[in-house]
Amino acid sequence: MRQSGHVKFRVPVLASVLAGAALVSTGAAAQGQANMEAGRAKAATCAVCHGPAGVSSAPDAPHLAGMPAIYFARQLRAYRSGERKHEVMAVIARPLSDEDINNLAAWYSAIRLDATPPPAP
Repeated sequence: MRQSGHVKFRVPVLASVLAGAALVSTGAAAQGQANMEAGRAKAATCAVCHGPAGVSSAPDAPHLAGMPAIYFARQLRAYRSGERKHEVMAVIARPLSDEDINNLAAWYSAIRLDATPPPAP
């Protein structure tokens, strides 16, 4: 009887782990199919606020350069759906397709930034 209960516990846990792994790999595959050059072309609109290479000089616009693709895509989809609120970003994100978002995410995540901390006092 104990063996049976033990197996019943393991099967749902194993199924949950496998389902989670499938979701993660699907997201990674979608990002892997992104077209970085298409993202670069689409980023011209973003450059107005976020800078030509994704490095913003505006105090109220974040840097996009070097942002992890999965985070970038999640945030842009949240603006598009209205889950994340911002007047300008809602208008910008609304017409973007998932492919556009993945392409932009690929472009901005490919830009490398160097961080130089200030010297110690």
